[in-house]
Amino acid sequence: MNKNKQILLINDLAGYGKVALSAMMPIFSNMGFEIFTLPTALVSNTLDYGKFEILDTKDYILNTVNVWEQLGFTFESIALGFIASDEEAGILADFCAKQKEKGSFIFVDPIMGDDGSLYNGISKDAIESRRKLLKFADLIKPNYTEACLLTEMEYKDRGITNEEEEQLLRKLSGENNASVIITSVPFNDKKCCVGFDSKKGESFRIEYDEIDVRFPGTGDIFSAILVGDILNGKSLPDATSHSMEVVKKMIELNIDKADKYRGIPVEQYLELI
Repeated sequence: MNKNKQILLINDLAGYGKVALSAMMPIFSNMGFEIFTLPTALVSNTLDYGKFEILDTKDYILNTVNVWEQLGFTFESIALGFIASDEEAGILADFCAKQKEKGSFIFVDPIMGDDGSLYNGISKDAIESRRKLLKFADLIKPNYTEACLLTEMEYKDRGITNEEEEQLLRKLSGENNASVIITSVPFNDKKCCVGFDSKKGESFRIEYDEIDVRFPGTGDIFSAILVGDILNGKSLPDATSHSMEVVKKMIELNIDKADKYRGIPVEQYLELI
């Protein structure tokens, strides 16, 4: 563990519930990182409750990155998650491009949709705006739906072939040769995480048994452990496997909780990491 490593987390901040920044900050802190934040939205609570209030922070982000540029701030690594608007995506693409030139490691989770379609309130324009962000990414982590949207490949809920899996990974890796993890990929009646390790030029697949329960924020927990492991020196397959194992344990330990919409109280389970 290297206590000198820095990371900028760009994601939304929920007042009630362990998602996005609220879920990721304790994990990165526990893994020895100095944390900086740039909230893409202020959210009253997790969206699963059905009623919520969202404040778009686009103007704040624009002003903040301008101030940071004037002050000469740079970040060793950046983890980018939920983006509230296409305008925000444009601002952040410019910011990431400049940080990339200064040597930043950039992780992008292109949060847009699931189960074959875009999330409610997300326009088709979001697909192109997320593609622009991928140009600067060292590591990309879409789910299967998002991978299909970004590559314009057909979504097949009954499963994909080895060839289709390789196509998805190579298209997402793109000209900048990013490493890729795709979650929730259907393959041979199983769900998998599939990946492409750009350093080794190798792809891999890790199967898992689905647990029939939903907790908001598990994707953010997965991302935080994955990125933390990579930056602390683990290989991409090992980091992926470790992230999957920890998320599974956290879900199993919370499966009987009455209010699952609050997410998983990650502070109670940091020893699992």
